[in-house]
Amino acid sequence: MAKFGELISSDIPVLIDFYAEWEEENSEDLQDVLRDVAAALGDSAKVIKIDIDKNETLANALRIKGNPTFIIYKDGEMKWRQTGIQDANTLIGLVQQYV
Repeated sequence: MAKFGELISSDIPVLIDFYAEWEEENSEDLQDVLRDVAAALGDSAKVIKIDIDKNETLANALRIKGNPTFIIYKDGEMKWRQTGIQDANTLIGLVQQYV
C-alpha cells in the first residue's frame, strides 16, 4: 500500500481503473478506451489499471464493489469516482478538469 500512496500523491491527475480480469467481458473495448484516454492526455496525467484480485487489500480498503471502478486522484486526494463503463471522451474531460 505504500506504493499506492506514492502513486496517488502525484501532482498530475492519476486515473485508475480498478478491474477484475475474470469479469471484463468488454475487456478489449475497455482496453481501447483507456489507450485512447492515455494517448489524448499524454504526459499531463497517468492512466493505470489495477487488478482487484491481485490487490485485494487495497480494493477492500477503497471499498471497490463493482467493476470497473474508475477513480481520479491528484496530490493524494480522491477527486472523482464512478463505477461502470465510461467512454473515452467522458474520462478525458473529467481528468482534464484536474490538469
